Amino acid sequence: MKQAYVVGIGGCSASGKSTLGNRLAEELSDLKVKVFHIDKYFREPSERPQVMGILDGRIYRDDNHPDTMDLDRLHVDVAASRDEDYDVVLIEGMFILWDQAMAPLLDLKVFVDCDPDERLRRRISRNLGFGYDLNDIMDRYVQAVQPRQREYVEPSKWNADIIVNGFRTVDGGPAGVDILLSWIRKNVAEREVTSPGPAAQEW
Repeated sequence: MKQAYVVGIGGCSASGKSTLGNRLAEELSDLKVKVFHIDKYFREPSERPQVMGILDGRIYRDDNHPDTMDLDRLHVDVAASRDEDYDVVLIEGMFILWDQAMAPLLDLKVFVDCDPDERLRRRISRNLGFGYDLNDIMDRYVQAVQPRQREYVEPSKWNADIIVNGFRTVDGGPAGVDILLSWIRKNVAEREVTSPGPAAQEW
């Protein structure tokens, strides 16, 4: 039985990971595609770690540390999905390329890179829409978010097979989508060809 082709998409907060994952899923709608969003694997707020701000000494809930995610459960779900009836499995999230236990499950590793100022602009716009105060958004970003991004996420780009420009858009989507689609379809087609058929009937 053939296994699904698994694509991991990493990158910093607001870099365009979800946009890329959703666009790939949309363009691959003729195939059987499963999408995992790491945000669905957040632990309960009371179980997440805390961090002290690098300058203000305040305590923040640390939503940008790997321990804030139930990565063990994600590993189990992704491993199981490879053997289910899917052609492609897409996984997007900050720690996908940082997580060494995830690496053996990935056939293609993609990092979405984006200018820090643009990421901050997107984050402000998004969180204002959620009703957060601008000063609180900025304080949390400077004190607790960006330090973790530098520690865990930005270095993980060197684990990627391909780095996508999350700042530039082409035809309303992230740059590089066509290249990724071509590569994914090529590998899915090759797996169809090399996948063994039903065992021959013995008489």
